[in-house]
Amino acid sequence: MDPRALIRAFIEDNFVLHGSAKALEDDTSLLDTGRVDSTGVLTLVAYVEDTFGVAVSDEDLVPENFDSIDRIVAYVERSGALAQEAS
Repeated sequence: MDPRALIRAFIEDNFVLHGSAKALEDDTSLLDTGRVDSTGVLTLVAYVEDTFGVAVSDEDLVPENFDSIDRIVAYVERSGALAQEAS
């Protein structure tokens, strides 16, 4: 399964969508929509670290990296984890 699908499945399985039946778009803000709160971000970070072998530093723990599926995938790609996973 590709990283985008893994991340999407994790979010859909672990975070209540507050009764919304709408599909989660890749660019939807997880924080602004209330899908993920501050504790949820830590859960999401732990998942990314465990699944993709990424060591998320305190400096990287910002909305620019973890606020949407698109941003999480981009962060994982920038970290080089996908290249390591393929080898």
